[in-house]
Amino acid sequence: MTETLKLILFAVLAGVVLYQLYSVLGRRVGRQPEDAEREAAERGEARPVPPQSAEPEPLPDGVVLTGLAAVRARDPSFEVGHFLGGAKSAYQMVVKAFAEGDRETLQRLLSPAVYQGFETAIAEREAGGITETVEFAQPPRADLESATMKGDTAELVVRFLAEFRARTKGPEGEAVDDRRTAELWTFERDVTDRNPNWVLTGVDAAEA
Repeated sequence: MTETLKLILFAVLAGVVLYQLYSVLGRRVGRQPEDAEREAAERGEARPVPPQSAEPEPLPDGVVLTGLAAVRARDPSFEVGHFLGGAKSAYQMVVKAFAEGDRETLQRLLSPAVYQGFETAIAEREAGGITETVEFAQPPRADLESATMKGDTAELVVRFLAEFRARTKGPEGEAVDDRRTAELWTFERDVTDRNPNWVLTGVDAAEA
């Protein structure tokens, strides 16, 4: 087979693969906003164009928003499902980093006060010649407990229910411990900051 023929065959195969990807990823499901606009145009009807600004509308005098409404009023892009998904990932990262003594990861995710408590526990463990690793059988369960705006700071409390296996090695040998935990983690973020990351500012025990 000549090189030219090979190139032609590869180009055909690539075209087939790209078409299949487009047919799956580019598929539209259900009625789309542009469908209504096109149908209205065909009937000669004018549709109002919504403003593109993400600025929240001003509230009437005397109205004070609380909870999630207050957070969304200050940060219209906030979405609970997306936040809880990120919180689950952060939970696993923090627990594993603490077990492994990964200070760099912990400093990025924790407030200085919380980090200091973790650092003290890690140092004590290292002084005793103890190492630990953690394995999650499945992602933790995360439920939003509360949401509050304090000035420009959004404070969200998440209840985590988790199961994981901890393997500990030390002077006395190795131990395996299957743990179930219930905790309340407090995350904060300055909504005026362009940095979208949340910081863990508190960890408390909770009822399962």
